[in-house]
Amino acid sequence: MFYREIFKDSMPKAFSKPIVGLLFLLACASVGAQKNNGRDQFFWLGQMNKATIVINTDEGLLDRAKVPKIAAGLIKVMEDGAQPGAARPFRVVEFEPLLIRASSQDASLLHAGRSSQDMFATYRAAIMRENLLDLAEQLSKTSETLVRLSEKHAQTIVPNYTNGIAAQPNSLGHAWLGHAAGFERDAQRIREAYARVDRSPMGTTVLNGTSWPLNRTRMAQYLGFEKIVDNAYDASQISSSEYPVEVAAIVTSIGLHAGHFIQDVMSQYGQVRPWIFLVPLRFVNTQISSAMPQKQNPILLTETRREISSTLALAMGPIMRAHNITPGMQDPKEESSNTEMVQSAVQFLNRLDRILNALVVDPERALEELNSDWTASQELADVLMRNYKVPFRVGHHFSTDIVKYAKQNNIKPLEFPYAQAKRIYKEAMKDYDPQAELPMSEAEFRKTLDPIAIVQNRVTSGGPQASEMKRMIGLAYEKIKEQKQWTLGKREKINRSMAQLDQDFMKLLKP
Repeated sequence: MFYREIFKDSMPKAFSKPIVGLLFLLACASVGAQKNNGRDQFFWLGQMNKATIVINTDEGLLDRAKVPKIAAGLIKVMEDGAQPGAARPFRVVEFEPLLIRASSQDASLLHAGRSSQDMFATYRAAIMRENLLDLAEQLSKTSETLVRLSEKHAQTIVPNYTNGIAAQPNSLGHAWLGHAAGFERDAQRIREAYARVDRSPMGTTVLNGTSWPLNRTRMAQYLGFEKIVDNAYDASQISSSEYPVEVAAIVTSIGLHAGHFIQDVMSQYGQVRPWIFLVPLRFVNTQISSAMPQKQNPILLTETRREISSTLALAMGPIMRAHNITPGMQDPKEESSNTEMVQSAVQFLNRLDRILNALVVDPERALEELNSDWTASQELADVLMRNYKVPFRVGHHFSTDIVKYAKQNNIKPLEFPYAQAKRIYKEAMKDYDPQAELPMSEAEFRKTLDPIAIVQNRVTSGGPQASEMKRMIGLAYEKIKEQKQWTLGKREKINRSMAQLDQDFMKLLKP
């Protein structure tokens, strides 16, 4: 009946075919969409030139009389590049001729004390910085959904599995908070990596600086960086090859965490009656088999898992490209492949969020599975030790014999004969205390095998009991809020820097 109700509310009566198709297209568009604020390599070359004009004019390195024409030329280059289908060159040797053509040879004065090396290193860091913010933003969104569902299912008792086998009863919300904790550590890693990326290499030239007294600190401020890379050799020779590998490790960690969650859900699809599954929205969450009408293939799960695998393959790229090269080589620095890696992670996190919102949990079916197996058997040993001082290994031997007898005779936990429990206990105790009788009453014996009672009676710090669930859920929400504020603060800082640069640059257009 439960499944018929779910299907009734989710299938063609609720969604016409055109609407389902539209939902599918919108979902795909959402997954495939990437942040596109126009801040590509071409944009950052423009910003570096703007900042160079402002700073070098202020500090007497550029003839003020020549500045308006150079500035106007730069504006034309940027406007031309903004036209539909226009070229947006990312190499300095291609950008500079456009600037010279739009102004004069005096524009090449801007290149004093600069090199493609430090300029490329700077826009790569700037772009990776924004990729990390995209990743942090989507991770916060997906984590918040996961914590919200953890709160909803705080009292939903389900089997948990170890080594792929049903192990113990647990709160579903508690297990999902465990997944959320993994994502929270990933969020920490993003913040830590961001601090190392958020440093300006600009002004270091190739590797040992320049005789021109360039103001690297002002340049960093105008470009929205927190600070400069201190060592000029490190700036474009070491650091810029290093952080793509660090980011790849973060992407890998997020992918592994997401994959673990999906596989946990996927395992239920091997059952005739799963207790957790996707709302069977055709062409979006599930797809009926072309040959077997009973099959609802969970395409949202399988395709997201495939995307995660593809992302992990991309994350191996920086590691392999950075391997066995001399310092400063371009191999691991390529902006396009590193961006593809991070944005691929943004996409699969977006799809994981869709999975979370599409999951249906059947608590009755979960409880039925728990009561059809002996996942509560360890509790017998625990209670005997806690309440009656029976050594754990002795109690464990009793529990093992209970399970063995039950499986041989096809007896479920709640149906186990109390008389047989007493007999088995006496047999298990013969070498420890031959006169011992099972100290548990029949009522206590039954309660000890109740999965709900087991979870409710946990007292461990960090356990699934109501008080700890309330504490951990509140803490999880607090950490997500802090992550959101951090991401917003970093974006605002960059935007403020861009606005200040534009304001100061526009003043130079007047002769």
